Amino acid sequence: MAIGVFGLSVGLALGGVVLLGVLGFVLQRSVDGEAFRTADAVALLAAEDALPDPLPVAGGQVRVQVVDGQGRVRAASIDADRLVPMVRPERLEPHQRQRLSVSGERAGLAGPVRVVTVPAGTAADPLTVLVAKSMADVRHSTRAVGAILLVSFPLLVAVLAAVAWRVVGATLRPVESLRRGAEEITGRGGPDRLPVPASHDEVHRLAVTLNGMLDRLESARRRQRAFLADAAHELRSPVTNIRTELEVSRRLGERTDWAAVTENLLADTERLGRLVNDLLLLARLDESDADPEGIGGADRSAGGVGPVELGELLATVAARYPSPPVRVQPPEGPLWTVGHPDELHRILTNLVENAVRHARTRVVLAAEPGGEYHLVTVTDDGPGVPLADRDRVFDRFTRLDDARARDAGGAGLGLSIVRELVRRAGGSVGLADADGPGLRVWLRLPVLPADAP
Repeated sequence: MAIGVFGLSVGLALGGVVLLGVLGFVLQRSVDGEAFRTADAVALLAAEDALPDPLPVAGGQVRVQVVDGQGRVRAASIDADRLVPMVRPERLEPHQRQRLSVSGERAGLAGPVRVVTVPAGTAADPLTVLVAKSMADVRHSTRAVGAILLVSFPLLVAVLAAVAWRVVGATLRPVESLRRGAEEITGRGGPDRLPVPASHDEVHRLAVTLNGMLDRLESARRRQRAFLADAAHELRSPVTNIRTELEVSRRLGERTDWAAVTENLLADTERLGRLVNDLLLLARLDESDADPEGIGGADRSAGGVGPVELGELLATVAARYPSPPVRVQPPEGPLWTVGHPDELHRILTNLVENAVRHARTRVVLAAEPGGEYHLVTVTDDGPGVPLADRDRVFDRFTRLDDARARDAGGAGLGLSIVRELVRRAGGSVGLADADGPGLRVWLRLPVLPADAP
């Protein structure tokens, strides 16, 4: 605020100085113009050899003399000196119009005097017309204006400072409200909103934007808490099973069936390893979304993104699942897509494992062209997924009621990983009803561009 008032004061002071300079220049030019008009009129009389005596002038603050080349006064106005010229002869320039300043005593006028010279006469008898006008009125006018500026300048600065103080205060008052609201939210650590001013200006839009940001942060915090709670719960289950197996085995001692214990421990360890790997993969995917050029981007580019033939990929994945039979409907020709081979393999593996877990007798893999995207489907004859749950099953740690068993249902991360990897590949995924009983999962993967290497 003080800096603004200081800058305003400096600007007004500079403006006042410029105003005084322009006013003095304009008034002086006006005096010179009037003097030149009088001198030109006398020069015309001299050219006609019709100089009256005394020379006619208008006003009492004007003196006129006509001098010859030797500096002698040939004619003068009634109040002008008839013996001494108003300008010393050495300062006169023959045949040139001049503007000169002389002392008031020499011209017989008060204050500084402005003298203009106009050549007149003939070549044989050159003359010079001198017209002097007092600058006292000009000086008085400039001093009066300067005095008015000196008196009004502090008052004007004070008024403007008061207005600026009120305006700036009114403008910053909503900002202060936002600051207090943010401080209260920080102190409570709970969800809240910032006060939104009633005026629809920039501060209003800022408050709306900040409230939207707070809503998104709160939503992300809730998702993070839920994710951590679910992850802790899922990790606790196999650890608890392993601990229980070991404690029971220690109590039984020699009666322990170590083969069964080893098998159970190995199953729990494998499940724990899969869960940890899935959590690490989701963490890397989230990190690559937040920083595409950072670690996640480096991990993605390490294996290389390139062309992948879908028919071969389907056959490779299906060969790993002999029961229930996983059948592949081979496409009529090669279908090439572009992506990370390991990620595409992980997508199909998760979908086939999910289909095999719920299928009764068969799982069918198929691929067909579809314009800009190839269509890949994984169809099983299991119980399917209700229409209301088909979006929810892609959320993390989501298992339907009929898949709650720890041994068969998994941790609820498979479809979440599929959705993230498909999105990174530039495609889409969804669920639909099969032609008969069961469920069909469809993937749309981008077609390899024709100009790709």
